[in-house]
This record gives sequence, structure tokens and C-alpha cells, in this order.
Amino acid sequence: MSGTVRSEAEEYRQGADRPLGGYAVLMTLFGALVGIAGAVAAVRGTNGRRISPYDLLLMTAGTHKLARLVSKDAVTSPLRMPFTRYREPGGPAEVMEEVRSEGSLQHAVGELVTCPFCLAIWVATAFSIGFLFAPRVTRVAASALTATAGSDFLQLLYARLQRSAN
Repeated sequence: MSGTVRSEAEEYRQGADRPLGGYAVLMTLFGALVGIAGAVAAVRGTNGRRISPYDLLLMTAGTHKLARLVSKDAVTSPLRMPFTRYREPGGPAEVMEEVRSEGSLQHAVGELVTCPFCLAIWVATAFSIGFLFAPRVTRVAASALTATAGSDFLQLLYARLQRSAN
């Protein structure tokens, strides 16, 4: 069986450096965390809690901002440092990094923490769990991140208007 999996993995990779084992570990971890949260919710009960449209908007903008903050912000680069190498500046207050390839898990985590799209599912899931178990605290955190995302947009718009006025 193990030989068949390795053979399939090699055929899939086609010589490219794809950390399939690391991806499997991350998917297992994600599934376990969601499963545990689901089991706790089932045992504890959530009193039929649902995420309101307002909370969904907060969660959407908050997910965007937190995923971007963790994956691209210069100030959060120490969190990514074990999995990446600095390459160059990115957008405003952002950096571009390369994923380290020393190990399958390190490479997979590096891809996760440098990709806001990849990280968004983890953040959105954390917000969803937060709204189930601690809605007030989660709403405050999502509101702060949403306000920050709005502020970022206004800063970029202001800079663009300044450039066009000159």
C-alpha cells in the first residue's frame, strides 16, 4: 500500500517539489480541529445559534484582513520566519517571501502562511467557531479587523487621489 501511495505521489508531482506529506498533515490537523469543535458544539449545544448576515459581513471583511495581516504584513514576518525567506518589499507595509523547502511540513506551512487565499479558510473557520462559542468576543475582534480593512482601503484611495491631483 505504501509503495502504491508513493508511486501515485511521484506520478502526481511530475518532478516538481510538491510537499504532499506536509499537505496531508495540515489537512489532518484542520479536520481534527473542526471535528473537535463540532463534537464540543454537539455535546454542549449551541442553542440554535446562527451567524447573522451582519456577522457574516464582519466575518468576511475580518477574514480578509486577518489572512492578509498574517500572510503579508511586514510586522508579522517573525511568525512566518521559520517557514519563509524574505525576498523583497510587496504592497504598502507588506513583504514578499519565498517558502523554505527543507522539509515537507515546513514547505507546506510556508505555503499556507504566505498565501492569504490559503489562510482564509483557517481564519474563517476560526471565526465560525468563535461565533458559536464566544460570539461577543469574536464580534469585537471581527469588528476591529473590519475597521482596519476599511481604513486600509481609505488610505489607498487617499494616496491614489493625492497622486492624481499632482
